[in-house]
Amino acid sequence: MRRMRLGAFASTVLLAATLAACGDAGDDEGGDGGGTQVEAESDCDDKFEQGTRMAELAEAGTINVGVRFDQPGLGFKGATDDLPSGFDVEMAKLLVADLCIDPNDTGAVNYEETISDNREPYLQSGRVDIVAASYSITDERRQVVGQAGPYFITGQQVLVPTDSDVESIDDLQGQEVCSASGSTSLENVTKAGAVGVPADTYSICAEQVADGSVPAMSTDGSILLGLAAQYDGELKVVGPEFSEERIGIGYGKEYPEMCEWITGVLQEAMDDGTWAEAFETTLGDSGAETPEPPSMDSCS
Repeated sequence: MRRMRLGAFASTVLLAATLAACGDAGDDEGGDGGGTQVEAESDCDDKFEQGTRMAELAEAGTINVGVRFDQPGLGFKGATDDLPSGFDVEMAKLLVADLCIDPNDTGAVNYEETISDNREPYLQSGRVDIVAASYSITDERRQVVGQAGPYFITGQQVLVPTDSDVESIDDLQGQEVCSASGSTSLENVTKAGAVGVPADTYSICAEQVADGSVPAMSTDGSILLGLAAQYDGELKVVGPEFSEERIGIGYGKEYPEMCEWITGVLQEAMDDGTWAEAFETTLGDSGAETPEPPSMDSCS
């Protein structure tokens, strides 16, 4: 019998992030970045058709998973954490567990830090087997990698200092707005009339907003809420959403059979309440309301 229900967090994502920002993330017991009690399936014998990528991974008992380390609530790993945590990470854990691999075993699961610029290269080279890293589904990306989902739909907003008069992206016409290099967010900023400033990570963008290097940054509102919480009142999220981002799981295009498997596992989580519970204990801690699960794309 499949068992994927989530247990309580050892500590919340945002608390870990805030402590890390203050230099106090470590303690005598050592952090694990939150984490949940997702249990691996106990028997994968004959579960997957021989020759499929799922069967190969289950037989090997190991997997490489690309996730973010710098997005509280979605994918975050502090300096003293053993495991990353966040909503994206929870979706990845469900998939890992379905392969009869313990998602909390760092000897079996390599959680590889994956940023906007290297998601496609990591999948194409086989450095990672799946990517769960605020990975927006686009037609362009589906030309070079597989993408299943979406398991989450969000929209782009703006992060500014709390004393800023900026109320939306419309107030930033011709001004510099930071976003991650290689992201759809950076493209959307330029399309909206601002001057896109690329950075390696969103956390770098938040630092630049906080120190006044740029007047604003922009990406998915869910990411911005987590980043704002790290700065204890210094930053705020403003404006209506000006894009729709459909977040999914990336996989190697040479393994099309993975799409049906991924959507099947995610759909079960949506149907049995696991998806909502994962959201509430990650993004829900940053103030986001739990939405209805989205409808996923066909794998045809």
